[in-house]
Formats: sequence, C-alpha cells, structure tokens
Amino acid sequence: MLHPNQFEVNEAWVAFRLNKAPIHIERDGDFNCIALMDAASCYILGSELIPVVTATKRTQGHARRLLKNAERHKQQRPKTLFVPRGDLVDLVTREAARQHIDVVPVAETELLVFIGDARQEFAERFDCPALV
Repeated sequence: MLHPNQFEVNEAWVAFRLNKAPIHIERDGDFNCIALMDAASCYILGSELIPVVTATKRTQGHARRLLKNAERHKQQRPKTLFVPRGDLVDLVTREAARQHIDVVPVAETELLVFIGDARQEFAERFDCPALV
C-alpha cells in the first residue's frame, strides 16, 4: 500500500481526476478537472480543466501546461507519476511519458490516501457528489 511517508518531496507525483462526473460548461461543453499532487507532501501542484473529447493537439496542450506549471513551481520533474488505473488521465500519462517521467498505473484505492481529501474538498466546494 502506498503512503506519503514512502516518498521524498518531488520524487513522485500523482495525477488524478477531481470531479466525479464531467463538468458541463454551457458554451464550451464537458470538462474533467485533472490535478497533479506531490506524493510526499500531498500538495496540489496544479489543476487543469481538460475537455472531454478525443485526444487532440489542443487537449494535449492542457496536459503539457499542467506538467510544465508544476515543474516550474517545483523547479524539477518527478521521477515517477502515479495514475489511477483505468481513469481519465490518459493525456497526462502520454505527456509525462513523452517527458521521460516513469508512469505507474495503480489501483485507485491505493491512491485514496493521497487524493481522498482533495476530492472531498472539491465536491464540497462545487456542491457535487464526492468521487471517493
């Protein structure tokens, strides 16, 4: 079982979806809110609203921006990026691999110790059902 105390700051990040159902914006369509978190500190490094559409250059740019902003904030990239197996973080996964970050898919239940509070907070803030 993964736990924050297994990691040093910046050693590993976690990419995950904050929302349970797509966020509908009347003019622009449906989006998922994808966040990046440092595994050791559980600090959210950034988030992006990424359109729920097939992968395009435009949506790949969102993933690239999410990773670049986190890197700029921390002044380095992680060695490892954990992602929930079978979740909707494909674009971030592809971009991380392109940037030579080891991507490790794990069962979402193993990530709840990291992401559970963030998801609950998101659900309360935006008055939607929690994903956890």
